[in-house]
Amino acid sequence: MDPAVEAAVHAAMHARMRAGGRGTVPAWLRETAGEPRWQAIIAVGVMIALQLRLPPLLSAQVAMPGSLQSYGHFLLPALQVLLGVVVVVANPRDIRHASPRLRFVTLALLGVASLANAISAVALIAAIVSGSPKLSAQEVLLDGGTIWLTNILVFGLWYWELDRGGPRARARAERRHPDFLFPEMTNSDVADPDWEPYIADYLYVAFTNATAFSPTDTLPFSRWSKLAMTIQSTVSLAVGALVIARAVNALG
Repeated sequence: MDPAVEAAVHAAMHARMRAGGRGTVPAWLRETAGEPRWQAIIAVGVMIALQLRLPPLLSAQVAMPGSLQSYGHFLLPALQVLLGVVVVVANPRDIRHASPRLRFVTLALLGVASLANAISAVALIAAIVSGSPKLSAQEVLLDGGTIWLTNILVFGLWYWELDRGGPRARARAERRHPDFLFPEMTNSDVADPDWEPYIADYLYVAFTNATAFSPTDTLPFSRWSKLAMTIQSTVSLAVGALVIARAVNALG
């Protein structure tokens, strides 16, 4: 976009927000203190705990060579714990001043979590399709629900970490154009001027996308956000459809 045009768009956006009667630029468009890190820490902790409760048959163990299979069930969750500890120790509270290197560690953590959940999802689908007797109908329902919920947490954290450059960039107002357009951004008359998206908002987006298989009140604006929501919906649909089919077959 031409710099002059971009400047005009920004000026118009600010004027429109001020015209809403608030007399101030909303928080998502200006520099703020940022959100507390503990909310994301809890989400990561729950995500790792869910992965640990899966049986070895649905863990990274199935993708490990023979010499590592005895450690496969704990390998990826343990790596996530290690990366999470690095993030917390290096910067326990102040997201706004987190370093780019620390953000790389966070992205690595999410990459490992995504890999672990993808392995579990593929293993579950393979077990259902092949009619494996190692998983009962009850186990399929419980494990499928665990993978489905983990998928929501993984993608919610990805959305949170990537939208407008991540929580650090959002707190510094480094990028104006949103990757996700929340309804609070479009109606200044009903939104608090101090509102800005936190981790709970992104988890809500991930949950609604996993249940409706499409955007609800929050719209993806960038290509990567549209692609990410497509992948999440595909995983949720595949796991959900096969788990339900297996349960119906068992009940029948």
